[in-house]
Amino acid sequence: MDFNSIYKLASSDMEAVNSLIQRRLQSEVVLVNQLSAYIINSGGKRLRPLLALLVARACGYKGEHHVDVAAIVEFIHTATLLHDDVVDESDLRRGKETANNVWGNQAAVLVGDFLYSRSFEMMVDVGEMRVMEILANTTNTIAEGEVLQLLNCNDADTSEARYLEVIYSKTAKLFEAACLIGAVLAGLPEEEQASIASYGTHLGTAFQLVDDILDYSASAEEMGKNIGDDLAEGKPTLPLIVALQRSSGDDATLIRKAIEEPGSEDNLASILQIISATDSLSYTREKAELEVNMAIESLACLEDNEFKTALEELARFTTSRTY
Repeated sequence: MDFNSIYKLASSDMEAVNSLIQRRLQSEVVLVNQLSAYIINSGGKRLRPLLALLVARACGYKGEHHVDVAAIVEFIHTATLLHDDVVDESDLRRGKETANNVWGNQAAVLVGDFLYSRSFEMMVDVGEMRVMEILANTTNTIAEGEVLQLLNCNDADTSEARYLEVIYSKTAKLFEAACLIGAVLAGLPEEEQASIASYGTHLGTAFQLVDDILDYSASAEEMGKNIGDDLAEGKPTLPLIVALQRSSGDDATLIRKAIEEPGSEDNLASILQIISATDSLSYTREKAELEVNMAIESLACLEDNEFKTALEELARFTTSRTY
């Protein structure tokens, strides 16, 4: 089952999600409509809302609130992208100019705030206090993750443990929430809810680790951003952390300087060679594959059905993707 087949399985639900997103994006302020539509419709995989839909169905949910939750999750994710691009001073995302590059930082930040506030309006419409609790906690954790990443920037002494903490807060937490809410809506026992949440945590971690690999191995056309962007921003992601730990002498000095004094692409080719020589990408991929295996094991509590199979295949897709 490839990604298109997985997506097709949830196609009717995704159509409802996309329709709801378009309706709830509307604002009387023209710039809000323009900017939010620009990034929402910029070609993302809609992976997080897809997770919410698949998990709800895999758990036997028969209602409609999973559509609302999926749209909310996408709004929260989009808000974080808008804010991320401002903080990172990015000019390219998904092969297009970033919103902040088109409209400026102020507009991007404020429309990100609009999407956050609209998502909380939609949470009220769902009317489930547990859902609101999960999503409120999630948005808070994501914000903390942004600050943690800021603290790690330009810090060549960032450890693997510290970096994995950032991954959990910034990325895996929203995957976890999307999955957990599907289980909550279906009324699964708390122990099974925890297992489904664990699936999301491990999947989100694997997803980010693969992103880290692709930042040093994929082309700009595949990734929709420039190779080595993380390095240019002084972000010590796992491949670079491992390369530094396994290097000495001039190689270690070169990596340390690139992290602490980013902004130049002059040393990118040399650093890519060091990353290759230290097998840092292989190490990172092994970690991602371990996370995928743990994600799949977490689904053991569910009865076998086509949606459970899709979730298993989606986890496997995570480490095989090239974009």
